[in-house]
Amino acid sequence: MNTDGEPTEGIVASGPDVVRRLVDNHRTFLRFLESRVGSREVAEDILQAAFGRAVAHADELRDESAVAWFYRVLRNAVTDHFRRADVARRGVAAFAREVEVELAPPEVQDAICGCVRTLASVLKLEYAEALERVDVEGMAIKDFAAMKGITASNAGVRLFRARSALKKQVVASCGTCAEHGCLECSCGRPGRRVEVR
Repeated sequence: MNTDGEPTEGIVASGPDVVRRLVDNHRTFLRFLESRVGSREVAEDILQAAFGRAVAHADELRDESAVAWFYRVLRNAVTDHFRRADVARRGVAAFAREVEVELAPPEVQDAICGCVRTLASVLKLEYAEALERVDVEGMAIKDFAAMKGITASNAGVRLFRARSALKKQVVASCGTCAEHGCLECSCGRPGRRVEVR
């Protein structure tokens, strides 16, 4: 074996021999992956997908070692795994920044329908608190997340859901007044509760 834990012998195989040779090295492949991704579960997922690819291409492997080819497949799979994880992290961070909004100027806040606060109070407690801290008090999402012991992306999702739930409450309670932004509201019907998730 070389320093990466790979067998150095060059066995040329084809068809069922390829599959058998790869299955015989299952534990070695799993250790190889786990040492690179840091998770047994993720390593098993990557290995399973790679085995599927190997079986599909088993008859094509005639000029090189099946094991060496499979290590290249695994290295590429690890690279793809980290690339996808990085894209997902950047997407979640961008979403968290997008939902973090500035407070409206005081004159606009004063003009907003007075029943909105009442409606917010009938939401799930975690939603009401997110709206109060971030939208009313102006707390940054990352600070709210730290206060609640959750990630910034989870806080962003919670705030998004809270805003959606509040919108449903406003529309159900205020009717056509809500269509015009609840400015100078005269609906006088706060508090009609709508079931939201």
